[in-house]
Amino acid sequence: MSDEAPHRAPTIYDVAKAAGVAASTVSRTFARPGRVNAATAERIRQTAAELGYRVNPIAQALPTGRTSMIAVVVSDLANPFHNEILRGAQSAVAEAGYTMLLADAQESGSREREVLERTMSTVEGIVLATSRMPDSAIRMIAKQRPTVVLNRTLADVPSVVTDNPRGMRRAAEHLGELGHERITYVAGPEASWADGTRWRALREAGLALELQVRRIGPYEPTVAGGARAAAELLKHPTSAVIAYNDMMAIGLIRALTTDGVRIPQDVSVIGFDNIFAADLVTPALTTVAAPLAAMGTTAVRNLLAMIRGARLQTAEPVSLPSRLVVRASTAHRRRNRTSPAWGTTKAPGAEVSTAAGSR
Repeated sequence: MSDEAPHRAPTIYDVAKAAGVAASTVSRTFARPGRVNAATAERIRQTAAELGYRVNPIAQALPTGRTSMIAVVVSDLANPFHNEILRGAQSAVAEAGYTMLLADAQESGSREREVLERTMSTVEGIVLATSRMPDSAIRMIAKQRPTVVLNRTLADVPSVVTDNPRGMRRAAEHLGELGHERITYVAGPEASWADGTRWRALREAGLALELQVRRIGPYEPTVAGGARAAAELLKHPTSAVIAYNDMMAIGLIRALTTDGVRIPQDVSVIGFDNIFAADLVTPALTTVAAPLAAMGTTAVRNLLAMIRGARLQTAEPVSLPSRLVVRASTAHRRRNRTSPAWGTTKAPGAEVSTAAGSR
């Protein structure tokens, strides 16, 4: 039907020529159909379909700023923590007839900013999942586009968080009930809001439960990061460990096992997030479960409401419940061990919080 080269996509001018109308009439047919005669508009649409012409949604949106696209930026796409968040987000995006643009910041606040600068003009709103940017940068983004942040609280930017304090309290209570008196927290990235929140919650729980807690790190929130933390733990062991996330907990378990430490006989390990792999490792990982899919869905729905004109009713974040999932990586503390020195050495130089009356 056409002599055009097969590799060239048909343009608005090709449609106009074939339909015998002006290019501006074709443009109005797709952008503002009410302003074109019904019979003419139908002829143009049929011609476009025959030629294989597709409307460019970005170009079509330029006059109105409506692209029906939102950006979801994650700190590390390789981290399975984001899988369920993205699944929930995509479900809400599809339900609303929008398209989701996914960007990976690769654990870099500067890269995250660069990505947003490139995509800002093509999206109507932004979800920042586990952002590594400073508060000031996030506020600047939020002034330009409706923005919702996950796993972080800012006074003037809508956010969706997990109840980290409750989850950490349950983890500490569980270890205390198993007879553990000293707990090491393996910290994640310094730029992580969740990391700071979890450490503060553990210190408060330690005081309330008369447990001694200490912090080592920070380490990258990966299996490799957990393995590096194991080297420090071997020097100054405790009978229980809580890791910033499941990936680090898995890396820690693998490295400790390689060095002959038995999990959970010698050391009990708890992670955070309840990712898919937590139930597949040996031993299966006890972890604090977050409603990840619900977080993604809630963030997108709130963002879409803002895009449609809704105003922030409260400065308080949306807090979703967490729960402790007990598996095989935690057990009662054994007083008589094959390696009696494990869990008895005080760690010099580590950040320590000691409860009154604790040992």
